[in-house]
Amino acid sequence: MARSKTRGSTPAVLALERAGVAHALHPYEHDPRSGLSFGLEAAAAIGVPAEQVFKTLVADVDGDLVVAVVPVTGELDLKALARAVGGKKAAMAAVPRAERATGYVAGGISPLGQRARHTTVVDTSAASFDAVYVSGGRRGLDVSLAPADLVRLTDATTAPLGR
Repeated sequence: MARSKTRGSTPAVLALERAGVAHALHPYEHDPRSGLSFGLEAAAAIGVPAEQVFKTLVADVDGDLVVAVVPVTGELDLKALARAVGGKKAAMAAVPRAERATGYVAGGISPLGQRARHTTVVDTSAASFDAVYVSGGRRGLDVSLAPADLVRLTDATTAPLGR
């Protein structure tokens, strides 16, 4: 695998580069004392509307891990996620399990370049933006890309997931 020219590349950034997808990197100084969630901190630090920044959450749906990509301004509706993938019951995955399955640390889990491919659902609100911002694979790095590219690269479906 060719080494990325991007300083501090992550598997997410490498996946974008390999796919030839237009994107931009938005590094910022992560401040664990900010009192903000990771997503709201990213929105404030890079100066974009919080509604345009999406968090990546890992849930257990009937025993299988499912990735949900939802706006940082709301919460994941677990029942909606279960319905979206044809499941009955969803619960947030334990952090250690999510980290092992994705290859990322909590607060830096990206929907892109995960260790293994997981069923992914992106909230339908993403389509209302020209670009969305998701974790670039580490705390202090977001990437922006077109919502259609996010859906395509993650082989995601879309559904209303937020509340």
